[in-house]
Amino acid sequence: MITAREIKKSYGTINVLNGIDVDIPQGEIISIIGKSGAGKSTLLHILGTLDKFDYGSLEICGQKIASLKEKQLAEFRNKNIGFVFQFHHLLQEFTALENVCIPAYIAGKKASESESKAKELLDYLGLSQRIHHKPNQMSGGESQRVAVARALINNPAVVFADEPTGNLDKASSENLHALFLQLRKDFNHTFVIVTHNTELAKLSDRIITMEDGKIKI
Repeated sequence: MITAREIKKSYGTINVLNGIDVDIPQGEIISIIGKSGAGKSTLLHILGTLDKFDYGSLEICGQKIASLKEKQLAEFRNKNIGFVFQFHHLLQEFTALENVCIPAYIAGKKASESESKAKELLDYLGLSQRIHHKPNQMSGGESQRVAVARALINNPAVVFADEPTGNLDKASSENLHALFLQLRKDFNHTFVIVTHNTELAKLSDRIITMEDGKIKI
């Protein structure tokens, strides 16, 4: 589903990625690990189309990413890719339901359809009693599950998660680990996860270790 070849990325004189080749099939959970500065998050952002590569090729769901113009890329990202970050980035003035609906609204879906899907996801994630709560009325684990629901609202082909448990306590981290596995089982979602959490990495189907901007063989 995702094919990347010879991906290179530099910031000024600093080479961050030095020729990355990776293939990710549908329904796989992959963890990317490595020391700070190894290029993990940069790779995740490039695979997730949030950042551009300097050299190489990237294909997602049969679409060559380099051929898309900015507006087309934004539409492709909205419909095919979900994101979960260390800090959930929920909009503080909106409820859980409203936060989850935002990507669906951007995709042009009807409000009734969007809200119905959001309620379904929040219920699935055990948050049916929190739909009208704002982020400051929820725990860190609850807020992160709202962020997961937001990532799933448009039925993405792949979810990219950048240190998703980095801001959670042990119990909430374990719950999020179990959730990713359950989502893959129930919906065949693909997950690409950057993490320092070895327990989460070990639950993945495959671990990619990065070092000095390359995949360590």
